[in-house]
Amino acid sequence: MSMNNFTEGIVNIHDINLHYRDWGGQGQAVLLLHGLASHSGIWDFVGPMLSHNNQVIAIDQRGHGHSSKPDNGYDFGTVTRDVYQFINKIGLHSPVIVGHSWGGNVALNFAATYPNNTSGIIMVDGGFIEPSSHPGWNWEKAKSELTPPMWKQTTLEQLRQRIRTGTLAPYLTPAIESIIIRNFCVNKLGFIRPHLSFKNHMKIVKALWEHHPSRLYKDVKCHALVIAACNTITKGPLDDTKSAWVKNAAELLPKGNVIWFDETIHDVPLQRPQTLTNEINKFISSL
Repeated sequence: MSMNNFTEGIVNIHDINLHYRDWGGQGQAVLLLHGLASHSGIWDFVGPMLSHNNQVIAIDQRGHGHSSKPDNGYDFGTVTRDVYQFINKIGLHSPVIVGHSWGGNVALNFAATYPNNTSGIIMVDGGFIEPSSHPGWNWEKAKSELTPPMWKQTTLEQLRQRIRTGTLAPYLTPAIESIIIRNFCVNKLGFIRPHLSFKNHMKIVKALWEHHPSRLYKDVKCHALVIAACNTITKGPLDDTKSAWVKNAAELLPKGNVIWFDETIHDVPLQRPQTLTNEINKFISSL
């Protein structure tokens, strides 16, 4: 599967630069949004396949990948405005917005805020994430559960070992490993550092705590698809609440639909790229 058939670029919007990769293609414009602490390369398998029928672009959201890393603007209002300004600047006509994880919440927020600027949204194991409604959680509990690893004094080799024993281990290929490694840079001493700083990561966690998808569904005028991953092997801190959240989305999205992917981990675009591409294409052809 070739992944190198994209071009890269930078778009300046107000005070920041957003880096993107463009697989070209013609037809429906599709904008791909990665999740928290990820980057546009998580779409490296899906992008080329989708571009057979569509015009496909993925961005690095602020603080991530090769985009600017300001100290502020990690609330949903600002991140959503970034996407809106990017779409306008690059001239994408009413794209379908596909968001993974936190990116799914961004896609939802976009559709609720700019109802006339998207043809549809697809939320891939995201869009329904609402930590504040998790039973028994307050902000302190959420903060401790959702704090990322500190990565202090971690070498690239140690990172590789962690990846090889992590949730992606059964599906790992050199290409997937390289995509995950690109979430980090290596400093002069040989230690890794995530592109998304710890401080900015926690600002997004706080924004997620204050985000209420359940209140936004009614404002989504376009067609919406939730693709939820169901996996009995690995459990995240929010998995107990997930099915209730997804059910809620199915009931409250005016033009919503839900598909569950069984035996699928959270990193759907890496584990199930072909199945995911098929569902995206089906959704687009139904619009």
